[in-house]
Amino acid sequence: MTTRAATDFAARLDQTADDTEAVLGHLLGDGLLADEIARPKRLMEAMRYSSLGGGKRLRPFLVVESAAVFGVSRDAALLAGAALECIHCYSLIHDDLPAMDDSDLRRGRPTLHKATDDATAILAGDALLTLAFDIITRDEIHQDPNVRLLLTRALARASGIGGMVGGQMLDLAGEGRFGDREPVDVARLQQMKTGALLRFGCIAGALLGQASPDQYRALDDYGRALGEAFQIADDLLDVEGDAASLGKPAGADAALGKTTFVTQLGLAGAKQRVSDLIGTADAALSIFGAKGDVLRAAARFVAERKN
Repeated sequence: MTTRAATDFAARLDQTADDTEAVLGHLLGDGLLADEIARPKRLMEAMRYSSLGGGKRLRPFLVVESAAVFGVSRDAALLAGAALECIHCYSLIHDDLPAMDDSDLRRGRPTLHKATDDATAILAGDALLTLAFDIITRDEIHQDPNVRLLLTRALARASGIGGMVGGQMLDLAGEGRFGDREPVDVARLQQMKTGALLRFGCIAGALLGQASPDQYRALDDYGRALGEAFQIADDLLDVEGDAASLGKPAGADAALGKTTFVTQLGLAGAKQRVSDLIGTADAALSIFGAKGDVLRAAARFVAERKN
């Protein structure tokens, strides 16, 4: 990535992060919506603790930039991105719980269950999950209810049994949580646990923009390659990074005995696989010409990130 391209990308990523923060801040305000009876103070504080003030907001960024290829309203894309970010934040809360990864640190500060308690953390995650589906069905996202329906179904499938939640179950089984360690297909597991939400960020833009089948397929292929590259980069950081830069404990995967891309491919093999995936992502975007440049930069950012 050239210096100018990297600077432009960084500025756009930062702007979307700021805009997403503002949208989430509004969504997590204390004002009641129609049919809501009350917004308990402790619950709202916990949801804000885990959703505001941190993260690069890569997933909303992918929604915004994939939608921009089709000239979709930025406000609509930001709202869809906020729904996706609610899912992501809920998953982090639950992953950090003692019954899951038992983590003490997230984004450089205590995890929610450490800052509050397990029950509050569970309920805050539940509330963010359900809020996501409240958001994704709102009229402001798209005037066509069929588009909103497609978005809702895609988000549910990316988040649920055959996506993120199913991937987490496979991960736990691979650790031997339920008896003997089960053989792990790392590529499939991570396509579900991590890749599914990143892929949704890309196809959400195609759905919002009512893309042609070829355009949808291109963003789908891009999202799949990006998702795998992101996870391999994460596995590499777990081996080569440190807690200060990561904002969470380093070496956690090794401590849990997890099978990762690094344990399967080795350091050199994992790095080569990331490079190959970025090439695949770049090729997938050729259908969009220069309109795909920001997404190309996003793929390189994923490959080169240090935290």
